[in-house]
Amino acid sequence: MKIGILSRNTKLYSTMRLVEEAKARGHEVRVVDHLRCYMNITSMNPSVQYRGERLDFDAVIPRIGASVTFYGTAVLRQFEMMGVYPLNESVAISRSRDKLRSLQLLARKGIGLPVTGFARYPDDTEDLIKLVGGAPLVVKLIEGTQGIGVVLAETQQAAESVIEAFHGLNANILVQEFIKEAGGSDIRCFVVGGKVVAAMKRQGKAGEFRSNIHRGGTAELVKISSAERQTAVQAAKIMGLNMAGVDILRSNHGPVVMEVNSSPGLQGIETATGKNIAGMIIEFIESNAKAGNTRTKGKG
Repeated sequence: MKIGILSRNTKLYSTMRLVEEAKARGHEVRVVDHLRCYMNITSMNPSVQYRGERLDFDAVIPRIGASVTFYGTAVLRQFEMMGVYPLNESVAISRSRDKLRSLQLLARKGIGLPVTGFARYPDDTEDLIKLVGGAPLVVKLIEGTQGIGVVLAETQQAAESVIEAFHGLNANILVQEFIKEAGGSDIRCFVVGGKVVAAMKRQGKAGEFRSNIHRGGTAELVKISSAERQTAVQAAKIMGLNMAGVDILRSNHGPVVMEVNSSPGLQGIETATGKNIAGMIIEFIESNAKAGNTRTKGKG
């Protein structure tokens, strides 16, 4: 099988592991920078070109950074038009990258979430803070990733100042209740093909409420409950993602979903659990692409 990996850096751990496992299983694999791809958009003969060459894959694995979601998903959508099997579909990636839309979709299906508020006008700041239960609370940039643009406001005054500052920059933000009982940790559940194949507990460094490994957090193997497993599987399904990292907090009222990541890193989860996640991803592609399931069905 010819497998393409859409990645801007061939030396990233996740990219290298996927290449390694694809080759080990006898596939032809190629990494292409999706920002260097260009497209011929036509109903008769759609194509994706890369450095003067037409790309021809049976399946593609998108590793699209949040900052280039628009162009990256456009390239992926073009591959879908060509009948190439995507590990995650373009529409699902776009859906998951919109934090507000994601939370609304998850809430509609009854998934546990932190109390979350969203408003536009500074005049509504005081009411917004009351709506989520008051300080301490968390303010998040909708476009933020890897813990960037996430602020803990410990007092009412601090919350008002942070929210007003973000609004002053015309930034779209979410305001969420602070789950104190989580103790600066979260659970990353790695879902592949509708199953949680691995889970790790991420703990923020001393004095840091964000548990992201990119922010200095640590990770270890964790045993999850049936409720946490079901929540992670359902969240990935609602987003339409075949592969996802679902971040869950353990709250006093059960598991709550913080985020559903469509392009989760492999290094932390493989190191913490000792599991061959990259191999599981390639195996999933083999099972689904070979079954003739290579064309998306009218999803835009």
